[in-house]
Amino acid sequence: MYFLELGGEDDAFAVCEAESAAADVRPIAPGLAVANAVVPERVRGLAYTHRVSALLGRTDADLASAKVLLEAAPIDREGTVAVRATDVHGSTGVATDRVERELGQILVDRGFAVDLEDPDHVLRAAFSSGRLERDERDGLLSSADGEDPTRGEQVSVCALGWLTAASVRDFGSRAPTDKPFFQPGSMDPLLARSVANVAGARLGATVLDPMCGTGGVLVEAGLVGADVVGTDAQEKMAVGTRRNLEHFLDRDDPSPTGVSRGSWHVGRGDATRLPFADDAVDGVVFDAPYGRQSKVDTHRLEDLVSGALAEARRVASRAVVVADRSWAAEAREVGWELEAAFERRVHRSLTRYVLVLE
Repeated sequence: MYFLELGGEDDAFAVCEAESAAADVRPIAPGLAVANAVVPERVRGLAYTHRVSALLGRTDADLASAKVLLEAAPIDREGTVAVRATDVHGSTGVATDRVERELGQILVDRGFAVDLEDPDHVLRAAFSSGRLERDERDGLLSSADGEDPTRGEQVSVCALGWLTAASVRDFGSRAPTDKPFFQPGSMDPLLARSVANVAGARLGATVLDPMCGTGGVLVEAGLVGADVVGTDAQEKMAVGTRRNLEHFLDRDDPSPTGVSRGSWHVGRGDATRLPFADDAVDGVVFDAPYGRQSKVDTHRLEDLVSGALAEARRVASRAVVVADRSWAAEAREVGWELEAAFERRVHRSLTRYVLVLE
């Protein structure tokens, strides 16, 4: 069993992405989840999971309970150790420096040497308190702290575990405005990485973006090892995407996530008439044109999105759609089943809808 330290403000969305790197992910408190198994190299590529640790046990979110748990837990490790504690969202008020000191002393009493600079093992202690809300998609629990107090379940959790893998937090180096080709409205790399992961991006997989824009999703999918294919109706966008993919993917060294960078192909094309055979790719992901940005030369917006959804279903068994409205009805009409739907508020005038389709 493992516990996950989630990031962002939407635990349900973080869990959905984490399922690309872990099995049977279940939230246990705001910002925390457990899983039965993980793939460490995929954890490195997650956007909204910061760390995964092999679970020693969990108890109430206070130092006394954590000490009792650690004193009783079986430990079959050798070498030096360090303790790192976090109070998720500042929800418990626990003094993390005191936690680290007192749990570290228990480990010393059990025969370990402490090395704060380069330990052989890191013990993570995560404390969280708040409400959990039932997630409509399949009864999972997701964070709802600060919402209607009559809903959800009040929980108080401390999870202890040995750090197994951590995500690579290098997204700031790929801000949209810092890329070789930039256009206003480009998706930020955190969201781009997460939707690429949900769509199935991984080493050996092929991911298609039929409305690739500046190529942000393709960059992130390629950095976790997927081979990527992009099309866009505008030549300007196809050319710009090539510049961005050349910059980030045409290198011989491993990507920051530790895997080989995926190959890429980009061309001009119509998302409603894709030049690919049936079941040609593993996943499709696209950011549909937004109402105020939906200047489309050959299609009404509704026809464009419906046609793209139909073509996506023809060439792949999984898709993720990002838009400024829900296209769930149109997705169902062409044969998709809705696995999950999320709303992600960007700012006062923009909420992004994320649909996960099977």
